[in-house]
Parts: sequence; C-alpha cells; structure tokens
Amino acid sequence: MDRKGKAENIDLVRDRFGRMAVAVLSDYRGMKVKEANDLRDACRGAAVELRVVKNTILRVAARDTPYETAIRPHIAGMTAVAWSYEDPAVAARVLTEYARKNPKVQVKCALLDGRVLDAQGVKALASMPGKNALRANLLATFMAPATRFAGTLLAAARGFVCVTDARRRSLEEGGK
Repeated sequence: MDRKGKAENIDLVRDRFGRMAVAVLSDYRGMKVKEANDLRDACRGAAVELRVVKNTILRVAARDTPYETAIRPHIAGMTAVAWSYEDPAVAARVLTEYARKNPKVQVKCALLDGRVLDAQGVKALASMPGKNALRANLLATFMAPATRFAGTLLAAARGFVCVTDARRRSLEEGGK
C-alpha cells in the first residue's frame, strides 16, 4: 500500500472513531472465507460496520484520542474492528454471539466513551438491553402513573355500571 493509501485508511479509521458509539476489536485468526462472510453478514444485518484494519494503521489512527495508550496492548495479531454508530450494545452483542458459535473469533476489547473495556466488559455490554428496549422501559415507567390514575378514575364508573346492570337483571327476573 502506498503512502497516499495509508493516509486515506488512517483518515477513514480516525473518522469512524470520531462518529462511533462503540468499537469492538477482535482477533479472527484461522477463520475460513465462509466464516468471515457469515460474520460480515451478521454485522451488516445489525447495522454494524466490520473492517479488517492493519495494526499500524489502527495505532496511528488512535493517536490523540482518549484510547491511545489503553488500546496498545490489544493491537496485536490479526485485528477486525466492528463499529456501531447508534446502539453501543449491538456490536458487542453480534461479536460475542458469533464468538460463542465460532471460537476462532476472539473478542479483544471495546472502545466506549473514552474507555477501553476488556473482553469481560464486552460480554457485560453485550448482555445489556439495546437502546430501543431501554427507551420502551423508560416510556412505560413514565406512563405508569397516568395509566394507574386513569384506571382509578374509571373504577368508580365501572362499579356504578356493574351495580345498575345487576339491578336491571334482578328486576327483569322479577325480583325487587
């Protein structure tokens, strides 16, 4: 790769570091082409971008970022980077699930909010609910008091209707 190509790749990786919600680094040594394509398909289906990045390009792109020194021990061997731009848990979830099926994929670390998470941290991140699930839970929490209040208001009317209906039925049956 010529100097211009390397500079473009460094800029590309640096741009992704600037836009990401999370980046998960993994080792893919020993994977066959079909396995690598399956991993790419899984990532693509979850809106995660997966790229194989040379370690020197990764090191240079990480300069002047909060990850510069903490990422160095993890940049060794073959490195694939999975970027997620919306939901931090998605990239971690896709790679940890794939690593469970295919032990050739080894999750190295994740870059999240200026911190570097080790492989255990990535597993913990993968087990967290996604952004949409958290939004749904928050919305349900906000709506619960209003829903209960409306139910309480309707209970009196519902009780009145039930009592009058019972009285109507008893009168129709000939009772008093």
